[in-house]
Amino acid sequence: MSATITLQPGREKSVLRRHPWLFETSIAHFNGRARAGDTVDVLAADGRRLGRAAWSPRSQIRARMWHFDPVTPIDDAFFRARVAAAWTRRGALGLVPAHGLRVLHAESDGLPGVIADAYGDTVVLQLTSAGADKWRAAIVSALLRATGCARVYERSDSDVRGLEGLAPECGWRAGQAGDGPLEIVEHGLRMEVDIQSGHKTGFYLDQRDNRALTARLAAGRRVLNCFCYTGGFSLAALAGGASEVLSIDSSGPALQQAQRNLALNPALPAARAEWLEADVFTALRDLRKAGRRFDLIVLDPPKFAPSASHAASAARAYKDINLNALRLLEPGGLLLTYSCSGGIGVELFQKIVAGAALDAGVDGRVLARLGPGPDHPVGLAFPEGEYLKGLLCQI
Repeated sequence: MSATITLQPGREKSVLRRHPWLFETSIAHFNGRARAGDTVDVLAADGRRLGRAAWSPRSQIRARMWHFDPVTPIDDAFFRARVAAAWTRRGALGLVPAHGLRVLHAESDGLPGVIADAYGDTVVLQLTSAGADKWRAAIVSALLRATGCARVYERSDSDVRGLEGLAPECGWRAGQAGDGPLEIVEHGLRMEVDIQSGHKTGFYLDQRDNRALTARLAAGRRVLNCFCYTGGFSLAALAGGASEVLSIDSSGPALQQAQRNLALNPALPAARAEWLEADVFTALRDLRKAGRRFDLIVLDPPKFAPSASHAASAARAYKDINLNALRLLEPGGLLLTYSCSGGIGVELFQKIVAGAALDAGVDGRVLARLGPGPDHPVGLAFPEGEYLKGLLCQI
């Protein structure tokens, strides 16, 4: 018989609204025995059975809901059904692994702590919760069955696993490394994907649509791409007809891969590309001192605020880069600015950019609000899933 957790009075409301997280403070009693990742039954204070969850005794998020039906078994068939449903939804979007796509987006696909991205015949899996970790074999099997991909590589090395009491786990779970680098083709551009040591699962799939937008806006413009990583926005700008593209990143290996990506696309005007290994915060100030000006600037920094507790320091960092970028824009210039920090909400992010514009002495307007592509859905009951937000601004 499953262990049970009984909630504090009134705490069942979030579960009834289908929010998947149960925090330590919401639990009144734990009955039975359960190890990390085991399935527990969730009860309201009056004894009503609310659903089934994965137990995580080391995390402040003490349980994550697998299902809001109290009698549904959590077994291999459950994971096959959830993965198959997610794959069907992606197919309806017209997305295919050859272009790169997110197959599973954790809570928003009904699988808390499970991220899976497909690149060609390879799925890269990231497990960030105790429940996901326990069901690794079932999830791998379900992914192979649903996607038809031949290989699964696990990249469960994010810091959040430590909050669950889990050690990093990386390696091949099905198949093995192929010959040569892994590649995808995004909007006609060939790109290398380093699944073993690249950021996240090897590529920023969430920015796919925003790179296409950059290409549409770039014609004839001088473009600055900050935190360029492996050059996705840079190549998009070149493909869109930018007159010049300066790309900045602090990582030498990332810039080397960006230049390999450019070489994979010989139709692009490589002579218009300039690469700079530097700290972006310093480089923006140096560019202003040098009198450089741009017509379109992309700011796609790493996560400055992994949680709300880091919001204050992150806000200062976001304001700094936006302030100095705005000072480099010509009148009528465009700023594509992003935050992938879960601790910075949409309203706060716009407030930060507005403050930067005020301090830069420019008038600006928001032309569009930006986010990830449709393979990165946000569950209506799980607003925490909305991590990537962006603004297209004009001064």
